[in-house]
Amino acid sequence: QAASPLHPVAVRCQEAQMVVTVHRDLFGMGRLVRAADLALGPAACQAMSATEDMVTFVAGLHECGSTLQMTSDSLIYKTSLSYKPTPAGNLVIVRTSPAVVPIECHYPRRNNVSSNAIRPTWAPFRSTLSSEEKLVFSLRLMNDDWSAERLSNGFQMGESLHFQADVSSENHVPLRLFVDECVATLTPDKNSLPRYALIDLNGCLVDGRLDEATSAFLSPRPRQETLQFVVDVFKFAKDDRSLIYITCHLKVSPVDQPPNSLNKACFFNKASSLWVPVEGTGDICSCCETGHC
Repeated sequence: QAASPLHPVAVRCQEAQMVVTVHRDLFGMGRLVRAADLALGPAACQAMSATEDMVTFVAGLHECGSTLQMTSDSLIYKTSLSYKPTPAGNLVIVRTSPAVVPIECHYPRRNNVSSNAIRPTWAPFRSTLSSEEKLVFSLRLMNDDWSAERLSNGFQMGESLHFQADVSSENHVPLRLFVDECVATLTPDKNSLPRYALIDLNGCLVDGRLDEATSAFLSPRPRQETLQFVVDVFKFAKDDRSLIYITCHLKVSPVDQPPNSLNKACFFNKASSLWVPVEGTGDICSCCETGHC
């Protein structure tokens, strides 16, 4: 609904941002609030524009301290509009009360976003925009037979995580996708501690080097713009939290460029006790063992 004295706060939930419009007659009493006394979210983001009657905030879905709630079929981004009156000029009084207006944007999970455990700071993977400069990456949890995206993101110890990374490369020269690194943490911040590297050193699946692990890239690829890998389920020692965030860095190189030590997908073959590339010559994986790529 458009902001009006009857509905003083209006929200438009767009693909990657929310637009909050506030009628300056916030309380419907003819007493206009000041734009500087309004703020969006715990981060107290300030308005983008203000007129005689309206104040407008524009914020990314993950900006201004918003929180994300997930249900079986929806992503719900929650924040709030805060009004904290301050005295005007030299006055020491105010004539309005503080107020907090809860704000929510709801998005369907299906066909729009990845499983939440894979990419908590999600951006829509399917876009109506297409240009030569635009690459659209995705990272998804898949069923065990790779036939479809996994509907649940809950796992038991002893199971395996099936990851599929893709890039949509319309209007581009043919591209080959690589997973440069993947790190597991207990918070959305990939630099937080504790942290555990699954893929490191520009494409080495280092988790598979452990004696008890069977983690590996799938070879051959189904397509050059797709890379699949399996990781044994794990949890952090000495921490009871069961929600784990996994953040990965995806990149591409032209298909006609041979894989090298910086653009590779290498995993440890337990049978041969050697690092093996999904494509390319074995020497590009030697730095997985030395640790210097």
